[in-house]
Amino acid sequence: MFKNWHQAGHIKKKTKQYQGPVFSVEQCQVDTPDGLSVERDLIHTAPTVTILALTKDQQVVMTSEYRVGINADSLSLPAGIINPGESPEKAAKREFQEETGYLAQSAEVMTTVTSSEGFMDQTAALTLLRFDPSKQTATHFDADEFVSAQLVDLKQVMAWIKAGKVNTAQALAAIGYYQLYLAQ
Repeated sequence: MFKNWHQAGHIKKKTKQYQGPVFSVEQCQVDTPDGLSVERDLIHTAPTVTILALTKDQQVVMTSEYRVGINADSLSLPAGIINPGESPEKAAKREFQEETGYLAQSAEVMTTVTSSEGFMDQTAALTLLRFDPSKQTATHFDADEFVSAQLVDLKQVMAWIKAGKVNTAQALAAIGYYQLYLAQ
């Protein structure tokens, strides 16, 4: 633990600056732990799940989807928003079925990560799913969503990561966590 571990600051005031369908922006007046009074912008989002879905023979479900932030397709893991009242495990199973048609046999949250916590409150529950690829149903995309999914050998995914073809933070974190702590 750090010698000078900070206590929480105090948010004195929040003023909503923007409300959209996916996130909102608040301007916050904050008393920091070191006695400063500062103004910070905070992007508020719903919590999310990122899904590392593995078969018994170490095949991973990889997805490709257009992402406006990079104005290109992103090669990543299945992911989605956790609905109000939904556990991360339930959300992961639902999102996995909606985006890929596969049915999860089990779901386990490996860890939860934050994303750009200096100005955003987003969390992502990195969830390990096990599934049988022979059990598949129809996909159910949101109206503005189209996801391509395919099974890829974990060794190939690792090569893609090394080559920079997979570069979303949550996917790298999920696969890295699995490799470091759970892989046999």
